[in-house]
Amino acid sequence: MQEKRLEFNPFSLEFQADPYPIYQVLRTEDPMHPVKGFKFNQWFLSRYKDVYAVLNDARFKVDDLPERLADKALHLKQKGDFEPLIQTVSHWLFFLEPPDHTRLRSLVQKMFSSLKVESLRPQIEAIVNHLLDRVEGKQMDIMMDLASPLPALVSSELLGIPMGDRVTLTQWAYTLFHVFDQPLSLQDYQHINQVALNFKEYFGQLIADFRKNPQDNLVSKLIQLCDQEGKLSEAELLGFLSMLFSVGQETTENLIGNGIFALLNHPDALESLQQNPHLMGNALEELLRYDSPVQIISRTAIEPVEMNGKTIQKGDKVNLLLGAANRDPEQFSDPDRLSWHRHESSRLPFGSGIHYCLGAELARMQGQVALSRLIQRFPRLQLNLEKIERRKNIVLRGFKVLPVIFS
Repeated sequence: MQEKRLEFNPFSLEFQADPYPIYQVLRTEDPMHPVKGFKFNQWFLSRYKDVYAVLNDARFKVDDLPERLADKALHLKQKGDFEPLIQTVSHWLFFLEPPDHTRLRSLVQKMFSSLKVESLRPQIEAIVNHLLDRVEGKQMDIMMDLASPLPALVSSELLGIPMGDRVTLTQWAYTLFHVFDQPLSLQDYQHINQVALNFKEYFGQLIADFRKNPQDNLVSKLIQLCDQEGKLSEAELLGFLSMLFSVGQETTENLIGNGIFALLNHPDALESLQQNPHLMGNALEELLRYDSPVQIISRTAIEPVEMNGKTIQKGDKVNLLLGAANRDPEQFSDPDRLSWHRHESSRLPFGSGIHYCLGAELARMQGQVALSRLIQRFPRLQLNLEKIERRKNIVLRGFKVLPVIFS
């Protein structure tokens, strides 16, 4: 009798609702799960040591999304041209390899250092207080009232975006980030392409304005790198600005939403954090491990790689299941338990290796401030379970609607 093969479907409703039991089966039964493809195979890796190893292995390159978009545009040339979208994402840091990646990251990294981000704490606290001041009655939607507007407002402050433009740019950011979703229709790609063009035109005008009248913001500093030092091209600057606004939006808001959801499902842990606010730094790292906002990162093998007795062939796509790795019992004791005193911390929630998330410290700061202020100001929060709605996305895990009530 032929042995039944494990089937893994990240698009299933069961997986979308709660992937962790499925991750456990994968780690136990098939930690390097292969899926046969027409030209190249795909692999799903679920153990911490394997995921960490691939992220730090130069034999794997980052996702080739810009190249795939170019191939799709060529194939559909008469139906649509994706050039604005291709040009935009081709300059995003996590699609670049050395030497371009090394050069661009070195130019902007100091602007997102721990010291620089700490200096932004008063601004972030003021924004969070303002958002919570606007809450009316005895209920709120964590996503709409706090988690979603916070990163948009913080990015807008950093970039010098006028107040009247912020809602529109936030809507564009959501649309542009859907380029990671698979599969997408031609209509979807056309819509995302138009938004990429909108971003390009908007930031092009913003750059022109700040060239004439420099301000104390990130855009003006980056313009100096373009004009005075010649270290950054205009196209690279435009790509970086769209990346900062779009990618920082989704990951940060899901960090906050997943964090409060976990806290409200663990009342003892919540009470401990309310009584010991100095533990928030540890708590945020644990919340990131426990329910990671980024669930999957992909890499492609550039040569054959032997791993655990199996061969990943050149061209194979390797999907790294961060959510599974962060619950690996070989790496974390009692991994399904939430604990602020855990000795093992994960090095994976923001990736690892040369493509470690540039904005990790900024996301952490926003998460710490938002969660801390929320649970102190509304100490008796409860979930409104009937109206919760999750996002349908296999790369990110988060909520579309997360209503709470309080007394």
